Amino acid sequence: MKKRSTANRLLQPQVLRVMFRALRSRNYRLFFLGQQVSLVGTWLAQVAMSWLVYRLTGSKLLLGVVAFAGQIPGFILAPLAGVLVDRWELRRTLVATQALAMLQAFALAVLTLTGVVNVAHVLVLSIFLGLINAVDMPARQAFVVQMIERREDLSNAIALNSSMVNAARVLGPTVAGVLIALVGEGPCFLINGASYLAVIAALLAMRMRPVMKPPAKHVLHELADGFNYMRGSVPIKSILLLMALVSLVGIPYMVLMPVFAQDILAGGPTTLGFLTAAAGGGALVGGLLLASRRSVLGLDRWLVAAAAAFGSALIVFSFSRHLWLSLAVLPLAGFSMIVQLAASNTLLQTIVEDNKRGRVMAFFTMAFQGMMPLGSLAAGTLAETPLGAPGTVALGGLCCIISSLLFSRKLPAIRRQLHPIYVRQGILPEIAEGLAATTGKNGLKP
Repeated sequence: MKKRSTANRLLQPQVLRVMFRALRSRNYRLFFLGQQVSLVGTWLAQVAMSWLVYRLTGSKLLLGVVAFAGQIPGFILAPLAGVLVDRWELRRTLVATQALAMLQAFALAVLTLTGVVNVAHVLVLSIFLGLINAVDMPARQAFVVQMIERREDLSNAIALNSSMVNAARVLGPTVAGVLIALVGEGPCFLINGASYLAVIAALLAMRMRPVMKPPAKHVLHELADGFNYMRGSVPIKSILLLMALVSLVGIPYMVLMPVFAQDILAGGPTTLGFLTAAAGGGALVGGLLLASRRSVLGLDRWLVAAAAAFGSALIVFSFSRHLWLSLAVLPLAGFSMIVQLAASNTLLQTIVEDNKRGRVMAFFTMAFQGMMPLGSLAAGTLAETPLGAPGTVALGGLCCIISSLLFSRKLPAIRRQLHPIYVRQGILPEIAEGLAATTGKNGLKP
């Protein structure tokens, strides 16, 4: 008998029950629905902004500069934001960040619809949104733990978050491509602004339990504590380093998508929407596959395979001169990218101590969101050289493969530190029971 395809396996009733088990928690269910609406608007705006910049300037470098401006605040401010996230009440923090992001979207919509928008406006508003996201991203990641009612559903909630982002990534860019072709970029920004109301309403409707915060120390002292904690953990340090390398050299391929759509594949905004949606479709399957897993065991090996597969897909995409081939390989790029991102997030959230969660997730924001501006700027610069956009993407793919090989050499040390954590948390119950039995037999105190 032929093996069932991944899609068919994911649709089995027993798999679906496991896949969506985090939705049993009311607060997470509200967040999931509200965020799904908001993320469609986010992807509409992201595609519209990249097309707007390229339409106004025709510059590959400025595509990188605008992406750099929107993401660099996350790199600079994430450590401080992590300290504040560990201190603040997270729901109120997220309501504030979402409200500010909504104002940013409406400002960009007004400027575009009135025809006065220029690259300087886009740069300033991108920096403003980057400042908001520097706090919003670690706060949102840390808030997942507070929303779920069963700790064993944490890994499922993280995977569903990734699926949620990429379900929107399938729909949003496709709609954006059609809207841009018909009415321009302005309505995309307007829809994005309105979409924030859904997640704000969901946050306000939640019923939260009080969370005890430890006494606050000096900001620099807490920042040093978080850094030393991260540096002393081989798994945390290695996962963050791999994520940072892939974010620096691989993920910025998305910044050059308008170049591939228009100059390489001779298309327009609709082609850009299809390319982005193709990557999003693969990423959606990757997120759902992770959501169908019952345990975090083995995710370290997934990180190695995902980084290597992502790099390979980028190399093939860079050489493609046919739309059908690009649309065929981008789902693999999206699948492997989201598997690495979600698996990294899941492992970190599983092993980190609760009182340092905000700071570690801030380092995760630095590694993921913070390294992308440097990569975006480098990608835009290299694309203007004789290397071109295809050569830039191919070079990034090769570096991703090398990064996966370097990470694989760390696996023995990573597993040695993960093992006692998994035993302590009951993730390896049979080993925990064996240790307890041995302890009792020898008459030793636990």
